Amino acid sequence: MRAAILRPASSAKPTPRQITVPVTYVIKFDVVPEQRANFLQLLGTVLDTMRDEPTFHRAVLHRDPASDYRFMLYETWESHEEVLNVQIKRPYRDAWHDALPGLLASDREIEIWEPLRSDHP
Repeated sequence: MRAAILRPASSAKPTPRQITVPVTYVIKFDVVPEQRANFLQLLGTVLDTMRDEPTFHRAVLHRDPASDYRFMLYETWESHEEVLNVQIKRPYRDAWHDALPGLLASDREIEIWEPLRSDHP
């Protein structure tokens, strides 16, 4: 299985305060062209299911306008610790995680962000 590249948006060490605020993951995927439909179907199943999780805030899947095979997922949860200790281990994610090595042309890039401000219409 390909390892994800997991890195904070900066090299600063997290503080205890950061653990208790919502966390956003920006995940970039380069998909094998022949696996695009399978990638979207498996990810769609995960997104549809996680929508009902009580600590889930939102997710937005983006496609690179220059490539039909490059995607970015913006995903926000209540806490990083809860994602690591509970959410990532949910059984509905198993098929997705098991399939990733065959779906991706390169390792995922995962960045971790915390909110400073949110504006809505």
